[in-house]
Amino acid sequence: MPKTQPTPEHYYRWSSFDELTTRELYDILRARQEVFAVEQACVYQDADGKDQNAWHLTGWSGASDNPTLVAYLRVVAPGAKYAEHSIGRVLTCQSVRGTGIGRELMRLGIEHTQREFPGAPIRISAQLYLKRFYSALGFTQTSEIYDEDGIPHIEMLYTPSD
Repeated sequence: MPKTQPTPEHYYRWSSFDELTTRELYDILRARQEVFAVEQACVYQDADGKDQNAWHLTGWSGASDNPTLVAYLRVVAPGAKYAEHSIGRVLTCQSVRGTGIGRELMRLGIEHTQREFPGAPIRISAQLYLKRFYSALGFTQTSEIYDEDGIPHIEMLYTPSD
């Protein structure tokens, strides 16, 4: 499997937990805390024990010798959160929001999961305000609205077409 998929301004890297460097892990945890805890004023346990058995997609900007993390998601194996594969902790940093990098990040997450596990459905826990974003990527709502850490969420499912 290729480790990077370059674009004109950004590049992406897939890593298992053990393949992440200390710096990459620090950048991921810092970005997750910045977006999910600070920006959303949400206190929650980010270190949930799922990272060690997940694939991590990082999106970087800048020179390869000193890149800046600008986007991130993780793909969790079936049984760790849901019966299906799950994509979660999806984030883009403020500097790249509105540029389409979030859509590209999710496209790569779905593509990776389908390449490794053809035909496998993907379940997500989506913040309600992002329902349209995920619907446009092929996810459909499968639950009522529920509260997760003080933020309205819904479960959504991606079922690949044959």
